Amino acid sequence: MKYRFLYGHNHMYIQQIEPTERYLNPEDVNVPQGYQIEVFATGLDTPIGLVFTEEGGLLVAEAGVSTGNPRVLFLVEGRFEVIADGFNVPITGINYRNGDIYVSHRGVITILREDGTREDIISGLPSFGDFSNNNVTFGPEGKIYFGQGTATNSGVVGLDNQWIFEHPYFHDQPGDFILARGVNYETTNAFIPAAESAMTGPFRPYGEPSLLPVEVVRGTIEASGSILRANPDGSDLELVAWGLRNPSCIKFDLNNNLYIANQGMTNRGSRPIANAPDEFHMFVPNQWYGWPDFSAGMPVSAPRFTPEGRPQPELLLYNIPSVPPRPLASFPANSYIMGFDFNYSSEFGPVGDAYIAEFGSIRYEETGELILTGIGHRISRININTGQTSTFSINKSGFPAVTPLEGGLGRPTDVKFGPDGAMYVTDFTATTLRDPNEFIPNTGVIWRISRSQF
Repeated sequence: MKYRFLYGHNHMYIQQIEPTERYLNPEDVNVPQGYQIEVFATGLDTPIGLVFTEEGGLLVAEAGVSTGNPRVLFLVEGRFEVIADGFNVPITGINYRNGDIYVSHRGVITILREDGTREDIISGLPSFGDFSNNNVTFGPEGKIYFGQGTATNSGVVGLDNQWIFEHPYFHDQPGDFILARGVNYETTNAFIPAAESAMTGPFRPYGEPSLLPVEVVRGTIEASGSILRANPDGSDLELVAWGLRNPSCIKFDLNNNLYIANQGMTNRGSRPIANAPDEFHMFVPNQWYGWPDFSAGMPVSAPRFTPEGRPQPELLLYNIPSVPPRPLASFPANSYIMGFDFNYSSEFGPVGDAYIAEFGSIRYEETGELILTGIGHRISRININTGQTSTFSINKSGFPAVTPLEGGLGRPTDVKFGPDGAMYVTDFTATTLRDPNEFIPNTGVIWRISRSQF
């Protein structure tokens, strides 16, 4: 097979490559001096997260997007055994406490008990759209917390939302009463090709226009882009924050501060937003975080958010619920920050700092050329005291390992520190070059990063 590489500013273009299996080589990955990286496990199907039990056992969640069968695995004597499967696609997170495994999958949170039984403690979550409910974490008061993603990119259902054909009445919902501006967005009609067009207003189903200059939209507990809290059995569900786009991971540190990894809006759909960063927040309760009108504390009507060749984004809200906070740390647009963990071992590195997986993006030009941006596809370190971010581990090429010629990091999804003090990283899978969202089964990896032994 022939390979063609074309280099541009901060981009690498690849043509005529079709991987069928994943080549792995830790030598292709940069780690800081004094550290080493190794392959810990292979043959996984789209691993989305991992967690260590109190007894030191390792659980891994497979999203199931390549096979249609999300699974939970447990490491037994060096081999992974399936302990549960058949969840909704995808699994988005996993956690463990006192013998119970909390599995987040589309629309549902399920507990796997020690006796092998399973119980859906929360169901019917608004996860039919672009983003799902995400990982469960445990609060200091004994409650569970989890993030709920939005239905759309930026508050308007459009042709970028292919789920409209299965869920035509689904749309985003705010967490409080809001006044929405009576703006409408025109697209070709996805349901009636003979029709001239479809008009869609904010916080409305596809094809349903706003009819008034200002419209009242009722809030709901199960709001789009929110942080929700409940008792460990799923009862007494309550809203504690909203205005996030996709809170892909949340976690408490040892000081009982809750941190949020939030993926920013992107340049797509009826209301594209350019250059919106991903955000890492320290949680403030009862707060509106700005979605869909603010990004990193700035209004999206600012010139920096205007897509090339498209109109400047309009604000959707007539009045804002509160002044949104600025994040502790920001990441470049399309970093797609995901799972993270805090380091508490002085032997590994600065105590209390967070290490976060950046999934990154892969896309095609209309010419069919694959573009790998030099954004994401790495593990970054966040100084919790200052918010400063730095790259901790990245491929030596600066680009993701999606070709058979490179054996390093592909699409990292989660970071966890093990009882041995080492860092464990789940890496999704290799993708076909026909489609960056077509994943090759059984090419998921777990990497282990530790201090070098001299």
